[in-house]
Amino acid sequence: MKITIGEIARQANVSKGTVSRVINGKSTVAETTRKNVLAVMKRLGYEPDPVARELSMRTKHTLGIWVGAGENRLSPYFNLIWRALLREMQVRATQVVELPEDIGGVRTRFDAVLVFHSDGVDARLDLLRERGVPAVLIGHHPGISCVAPDDKGGGRLAAHSLLSLGHRDLLHLTVGCEVQWASDRANGFTSVLAASSLPGIRSVTVKGEGSVLGGYRLMRNAWLQGHRPTGVFCATDEIAVGALGALADLGVQVPGQVSVLGFDGLVELHPGLASVAQDIPAIAHQAVSLALAAIGKDTVHQTIVPVALIEGTTLGPAPKVS
Repeated sequence: MKITIGEIARQANVSKGTVSRVINGKSTVAETTRKNVLAVMKRLGYEPDPVARELSMRTKHTLGIWVGAGENRLSPYFNLIWRALLREMQVRATQVVELPEDIGGVRTRFDAVLVFHSDGVDARLDLLRERGVPAVLIGHHPGISCVAPDDKGGGRLAAHSLLSLGHRDLLHLTVGCEVQWASDRANGFTSVLAASSLPGIRSVTVKGEGSVLGGYRLMRNAWLQGHRPTGVFCATDEIAVGALGALADLGVQVPGQVSVLGFDGLVELHPGLASVAQDIPAIAHQAVSLALAAIGKDTVHQTIVPVALIEGTTLGPAPKVS
């Protein structure tokens, strides 16, 4: 039997119009509703007609993607968000132009630009305003449409998770450069520790390179300098993988002696890695939707995408003090 939009709407308890908007990637559907409809479609094995879908969604718009300086294009996270954005644009049959760091000589027409929040973001946004091109930021910034994961909330979630497992001696490994997401995660983490009435909480923050090797060096150096945390919160999963490598080389049991919690949700980097996970497909979906909605309109919409804890085997109760 052929599955119809009506049947999907009935089982998802929504209207047929809502189902149609989900299929066509419209931004006017609440995220929980969109996920519910997609789950019903998957359960029923529904596959939209690709030709009809493309015709209904096809636009004449061209979107630019402007990464700028300071973004590590080789990182696993960047690779995932980049692919997710391109997939969203392909689904919308939208043309894509990757912009160079210096767009002074770019003459290609683009209707809106997705801007990564990296070095010199204010100057880049000012330049787009001068050209009259709407921009959507992947990150957050006042006065502009943007979408970002809940980095502060994720930092708070990490702190609550470690404290609830009895950890009081904590180590936070993060990047040395002042980037927005790292600051937000650190602020969320430290705010919970500062507000807690639990006795004996001690936390140390060390900064370095945001790579696997950087995480290895940060963890090893901290341990050799005498730090003995039972819980380690890493600003990224790459740092967490490096920290796990250092602990293994030092003969420290995880999670028996030390628990390690990362951030981003890239748990495939290490079997059993516990992480505060971003919803990368949802971020890409919202970013492209906001960019298309911004064309010809002077409106600002700011979206924070929730994060969630993945309880891997690197996270466990604090060891009992003998």
